[in-house]
Amino acid sequence: MKAAVHTRYGPPDVVRITEVSEPSIGDGDLLVKVHATTVNRTDCGYRAARPFFIRTFTGLARPRRTVLGTEFAGVVEAVGGGVTAFTVGDKVFGYNEGAFGTHAEYLAVPETGAIATMPAGVAFEEAAPGTEGSHYALAFIEAAGVQAGQDVLVHGATGAIGSAAVQLLKSLGATVTAVCDTANLELVRGLGADRVVDYTAQDFTRDEQTYDAVFDAVGKSTFRRCKRLLKPGGAYLSSELGRWAQNLVLALVTPLLGGRKVKFPFPGKDEEMVPYFRELIESGEFRPVIDRRYPLDRIVDAYRYVETGRKVGNVVINVVPPD
Repeated sequence: MKAAVHTRYGPPDVVRITEVSEPSIGDGDLLVKVHATTVNRTDCGYRAARPFFIRTFTGLARPRRTVLGTEFAGVVEAVGGGVTAFTVGDKVFGYNEGAFGTHAEYLAVPETGAIATMPAGVAFEEAAPGTEGSHYALAFIEAAGVQAGQDVLVHGATGAIGSAAVQLLKSLGATVTAVCDTANLELVRGLGADRVVDYTAQDFTRDEQTYDAVFDAVGKSTFRRCKRLLKPGGAYLSSELGRWAQNLVLALVTPLLGGRKVKFPFPGKDEEMVPYFRELIESGEFRPVIDRRYPLDRIVDAYRYVETGRKVGNVVINVVPPD
């Protein structure tokens, strides 16, 4: 089968399209013919081994997992003898961080993994980006304990995490202020934000409103700058560790001091996660934002674009050309 392979860490050019063996499946596994996947910040981090400590999980000298990719949408091609929840021909989508392998024509995943049947009436390329950014956004929401009626500010509301966070927060009944640039004000309003702040026109950290939580979905601010935005007991959460891993340290220290605090979201994945996103997509409460689409043969171009930091939402890879 055709796959995007990297055998060393480095820039996008270390990835090449080549033929590899089709994955085998065990009794509890599915073989999925991948129709669409994505390139995201997670893929870029693992490919480049940045930050360096990633190598403790992926291999110190060279990557153990040579085919990356976390998200997928496709069709079940074969099932193991013990599989009961899926059948051949099912359209499915899901999330496979850790094992990876979605940047390929075929993928083996466990029946009990983060996988579900696709939302009704949604194309493969629309379902594929429905899990990565959204599962990080969900981790933010759960770590902050956001409830209906609370006020939340989302910085970086046009990225995969931020655009998902705005929508998931609205589905829970929160009041959302979203921060983005001028070009994307209407896009973010269309996602449901109650208020939009243009960071090119004003410093969002000088906002007069206060919030129960501030989500820095792009990791470009700090607790020190955002602390004044928080209500007493409010929480700041970032998608990045911060300089010298300060956000991890502050997440340990600030809760002991009382008042405003840092929380660090540790995303998980389970059997309920993807069905939850499916329900939100089917109901219209969540739609993954898609910026660009590339065929698998141009995945290196997709990596280069994601690393510009200018993407809006998600970058989709069509492994099978869409109808």
